[in-house]
Amino acid sequence: MSVTLAPPVRIGRAAVGALGMLAVATGALESVVTPTLPLLQRELDMSPAEGALLSVMLLITGALITPVAGKFGDRYGGKRVLIRLMSVVCAGGLVSALAPNLPVLLLGQVLQGAMVGALPLSFILVRTHLSAGESKVAIGVVSGLFVGGGMAGTLAAGPVAEGLSRHWMFALPTIAVIGATMLVNRLMPQDPPGRSDAAGVDWPGLLLLSGTLVTLMLVLALAPDITSQPLVLGALIVVLAVFVTAWVAVERRAAAPMIDLRMLARPAIWTSCVLTFVICVGTSVAVYLVPQLFAVPADEHGFGAGATEIGIFLLPGAVAASLAGPLGGIGARRFGSRAVVTAGIVIMAAALTALAAVHTETWHLVIGKAAIALANGLCVTAMVTSTATSVEQGDTGIATSLVLVTRVVGYAVGAQVSGAILTAGTPSGSDVPAESAFVTGFVMAGAVTALSLLVVRSISKGVKE
Repeated sequence: MSVTLAPPVRIGRAAVGALGMLAVATGALESVVTPTLPLLQRELDMSPAEGALLSVMLLITGALITPVAGKFGDRYGGKRVLIRLMSVVCAGGLVSALAPNLPVLLLGQVLQGAMVGALPLSFILVRTHLSAGESKVAIGVVSGLFVGGGMAGTLAAGPVAEGLSRHWMFALPTIAVIGATMLVNRLMPQDPPGRSDAAGVDWPGLLLLSGTLVTLMLVLALAPDITSQPLVLGALIVVLAVFVTAWVAVERRAAAPMIDLRMLARPAIWTSCVLTFVICVGTSVAVYLVPQLFAVPADEHGFGAGATEIGIFLLPGAVAASLAGPLGGIGARRFGSRAVVTAGIVIMAAALTALAAVHTETWHLVIGKAAIALANGLCVTAMVTSTATSVEQGDTGIATSLVLVTRVVGYAVGAQVSGAILTAGTPSGSDVPAESAFVTGFVMAGAVTALSLLVVRSISKGVKE
């Protein structure tokens, strides 16, 4: 029925381009806080703990909203849910732009977190209106543009905040999101609702997952202070275990679970989730450590670079990330997802190891970061493409949501672990982390990334190409 109502010829490049523009705009809006966090802390008089909360708020809410958005998209139609979701994102962007203090800014970030759900909804639309082969390329394009938009936001946020104000760094990408949403609404045809079921939203599962993610972030943030706060950290670990146990029990019994653990048990799905998590942890280590190393004073072991210089140094990585999505989609279509993922993992592991061994010149970091960005885009695109095409069309949103939630958690965990390593590696009385701390971070990320090849080799043969 759905194929008859929405044949592949019903959308062309203009409609896919509108989804791509939306991906760029949302990616830019998602990324503006990280490079400007010191500026926000100064202007809003935030403590380090409050700054850490602000930096992960969007990730946590995004991880929670994504599976709900995917499920609603499968049930009620991708376009219908996407437009409503982006209305929430636009409201959040405007709240962040006008925020006079931290509580209001946190509210804006909570609303903006809904943007992470835009990707699985875009994939639903692509699979509905394009053939299987064309959808692989389109998914790669949209994924790559989202990554590229994120890098563009990272580069532009600092100059905009310093040259105009922190308000404009939220306002400009929000205006772009509004325009792209209007284009999608005009160019994308309605997709018919999928299967319907009587069960509602799994609110207990959503609340328990919220508690799990928040507690996990607190555990990782407090890990460097384990000697001074062992009881607090121990209590949080116990609470985390309780949340995880309760969440798994609720999801197994729920009539319509927020995250279908039975689907997660499929080889194609859990392999994609494991690989996506590991790859995103490795990527986020580089995303966090490379700018920090650029900023270390030149008379120590860094380069003393300012915000503008760091943005220029990261530009090749932005280009590589933008190209990686389309290349990953084309590669998955021609050679299969397994080959693309294997190549990406090898590139990333080699780049992280090289950065640990050689980082005395700016070009070492520039090339290493660009290689990691390229590898991340290749791997994540191939994983999402493989997942999206390995399930029934009605399960596309739920399945890709699992991978995208894993992506968000991987980035958050990698960033928190990197911060913990630098904190532990900062000598007493100094504000500059030791060079050995950076080396440790790169080596650990490279080793974990390389070990993921075992998962590719032993499991991924069961993935549909």
